[in-house]
Amino acid sequence: MTKTLLLMRHGKSSWKEKGLADEKRPLKKRGEEAAAMIGKTLKVNEILPDLILSSPAKRAKNTAEIVAKECDYKHKIEFVDSFYMGEPNAYIARLKEVPAKVKCVLVVGHNPGLEALLQMIDGHVNAMPTGSLAIIKLDLASWDAFSAESGGSVTAFWDPEQKEIKKLKK
Repeated sequence: MTKTLLLMRHGKSSWKEKGLADEKRPLKKRGEEAAAMIGKTLKVNEILPDLILSSPAKRAKNTAEIVAKECDYKHKIEFVDSFYMGEPNAYIARLKEVPAKVKCVLVVGHNPGLEALLQMIDGHVNAMPTGSLAIIKLDLASWDAFSAESGGSVTAFWDPEQKEIKKLKK
């Protein structure tokens, strides 16, 4: 049995308001557009999450909400405090709590934790630019068996700067 893990780095954020706390920074227009493209790409490719887990930081929250809207996600998005600037263990700990019936989980978070988690799972060093998405197949019967040693394979990597994704912008 396989599970699908979607790791997404939040969209490009704004630095317009200099005194704004980091966790309150909003998305730039480019970040909003990237999130919408990823959501549409998930829908077109029929890779739909059963559960969305996101950092509560404004830029991650907005990214998750836009993706959810564009891929017609009908459930509640769960905001996980430990994902804000979380290390791989924070993501792993929450994923281990996902019910076994859930087949596909989208995690929206931050670097460097997401890149480190991806490297642990895939065994390769992959940069995750803002707004990018890694699709990972895991050989798991249930999420409680998930660990840094679980291993998995990246079946697709989408960066909003790729031409194939930009075509869906229309």
